[in-house]
Amino acid sequence: MLNTQDILETINMIREENLDIRTITMGISLYDCISEDADVLCRRVYDKITTRAEHLVKTGEDISKQYGVPIVNKRVSITPAALIGGNLSPDGFLKLAHTLQRAAETVGINFIGGFSALVHKGYTDSARNLISIIPQALAETEMVCSSVNVATTKAGINMDAVAQMGQVIRQCAELTADRECIGAAKLVVFANVPEDNPFMAGAFHGVGEPETVINVGVSGPGVVCSAIERAGDCDLTEIADIIKKTAFKITRVGQLVAKEAANRLGAPFGIVDLSLAPTPAIGDSVARILESMGLESCGAHGTTAALAMLNDAVKKGGVMASSHVGGLSGAFIPVSEDAGMIEAVAKGNLSIEKLEAMTAVCSVGLDMIAIPGDTSAEVISGIIADEISIGVANTKTTAVRLIPVIGKGVGESVNFGGLLGYAPIIPLNTCSPAKFIHRGGRIPAPIHSLKN
Repeated sequence: MLNTQDILETINMIREENLDIRTITMGISLYDCISEDADVLCRRVYDKITTRAEHLVKTGEDISKQYGVPIVNKRVSITPAALIGGNLSPDGFLKLAHTLQRAAETVGINFIGGFSALVHKGYTDSARNLISIIPQALAETEMVCSSVNVATTKAGINMDAVAQMGQVIRQCAELTADRECIGAAKLVVFANVPEDNPFMAGAFHGVGEPETVINVGVSGPGVVCSAIERAGDCDLTEIADIIKKTAFKITRVGQLVAKEAANRLGAPFGIVDLSLAPTPAIGDSVARILESMGLESCGAHGTTAALAMLNDAVKKGGVMASSHVGGLSGAFIPVSEDAGMIEAVAKGNLSIEKLEAMTAVCSVGLDMIAIPGDTSAEVISGIIADEISIGVANTKTTAVRLIPVIGKGVGESVNFGGLLGYAPIIPLNTCSPAKFIHRGGRIPAPIHSLKN
């Protein structure tokens, strides 16, 4: 039964505390588009996306008007392109990327994810060809997003792929240096990648997913922060309970929108990703939540503990609100997209080493971090290897989205605009890991992966 107070509280969350549905993402299987002819494949891909997602944007807008809930993004994710590319050459994959861009423009979405490859145990020829063209594909398209899974807890870490992705990230930045190196912001390197993630740039439509599916990502850091501030001087047990109750309410809104969108679009409801996804807007920051718990600044000693509690409480509240929770689900810490993180980095209170420690207890990883433009591919690969090993050892998803800002260094900043925000360039340890990275091979899976 609906409670009037709950309704009024939800309205206030939307009006005053930046509660929104961050994305409705339609996943579309493209297996039936496979062809040995690149032109035929691209035509089939375009036709299927534009047919299945034809009404996605309008449906999102209609639901937003009906329920008064802002729905910020409408997106599409596809079967990882390397799995449908077959014998495509690098040029064939580039043609596919342009086809995805054209389809995204036709249906009016803001991003399309799935120009992706899964190479955690090794390369197929198709994956190798796709990865080789990622820098050019992301430079020549605006809406196409890419991801590469280089490790799983079961398989270990493909260090050949880690080494290559350091080079690919640099190339993405170099080819878009005239646009604040935006290419690198559309590329994510994963360990234990989820197959139902609605958030970009890492979304793709997994191999076990249905023909089409609707996944929704909620938000609401401002809501959680306000709830903690209203609670005043209470102990951490009470704060955890407050976060759980707030996450429950946020997730219920997400499930309502997800089910309504699924019904109207004739696709099954997949999951609600209950991640706290920040924006550069004031009052919509995960860092501010941590500070509302009593930290002088995000990055202070105690930050990792506070984040661990936040992440756990969000998940406990969310799983009580929805029967299907998935994706990443927890707290995001993307530097450029979080006003509090930006401030902490600018003041020198938050280092990349502290961010790495924080990723051991939160949802994603080193996300949207601007680094000096002269950072070598080997140092980038070393950062990837460190972060990916946290995911493998802890049986969780971790990811890396680094932006080497060509021509800029520590003390300068970069502005991506919109939800991607802006970021001060963070200093790095420049000691070279080159010999370690170039050894190649695979780091074996941890012993706790043998659970059968």
